[in-house]
Amino acid sequence: MVKTAWVTDSTAYLDEELKKHPDLYTIPLTILLDGEEYTDGVDLTPSQLFNRLKTLKQPAKTSQPAIGAFQALYEQLEKDYNRIVTVLISGKLSGTVSSSEQAAKLVNIPVTTFDSHILTYPMSALLKKAMELEAAGESLDSVIHKLEQIRETGETYVLIGSLEQLHRGGRMTGLQFFLGSMLNVKPIISFNEGALFVKEKVRSEKKAKDKILDYFRSSCEKNNIKEVYILYGLHEDHAITWQRELSVQFPELKIIICPLGAVIGVHAGENTIGISWFNEMT
Repeated sequence: MVKTAWVTDSTAYLDEELKKHPDLYTIPLTILLDGEEYTDGVDLTPSQLFNRLKTLKQPAKTSQPAIGAFQALYEQLEKDYNRIVTVLISGKLSGTVSSSEQAAKLVNIPVTTFDSHILTYPMSALLKKAMELEAAGESLDSVIHKLEQIRETGETYVLIGSLEQLHRGGRMTGLQFFLGSMLNVKPIISFNEGALFVKEKVRSEKKAKDKILDYFRSSCEKNNIKEVYILYGLHEDHAITWQRELSVQFPELKIIICPLGAVIGVHAGENTIGISWFNEMT
């Protein structure tokens, strides 16, 4: 019987099911604050991060895991497993996918690296689906193929809490930052094949929120959506407000609230809030 080790990175949101999974391993990203290195998920919480961001002398940075870190983990897993499946943050947002792919060439165990094209809980949802499919007896090729199909149906819309942080981190162009900050425009950020882009520009936060919820209602009319993920920077109460609104309109819908985490918080800001779902997560 083939024994599979599952690997993800620290930007994934691990619920209790994933935390207790005996064959799941997490490799952390690094956060740099005024020259000090912090290991994501180990020695820096989102709350601590956002407090530090207010007093930093230099812009905060994040760093992907080194090739050697992946190699060391994969060599360790060789002892107990026959293969490794790694599900990671979008390769357009981080070099983590590239580090895993290069490390895979240096070890003897077969490694399949899957670019989720997304982050946090939507990435975790893909990971859980892969585990479910494999446990049901699907071949690895079939699992990856179905994961790719599901990935392409994903929709994510985000109101960024700090355009300045997104701009400083290189995730937003100077022109987009200027339009958002100087003209008091609220850009709705979305994803296209794992890359961020401005979906629409709206004049107020309330209008932007209403527009995002309209996107979701439209998808619900066309697809059998079973669960949706509300993502937030630091303020869970904002996410709970969205949850209550959606639960009234869609009482059968499973609504999952989760924080974006410290790495994403570096680029997005504490007031960030978004919504994500897959149109074909069956």
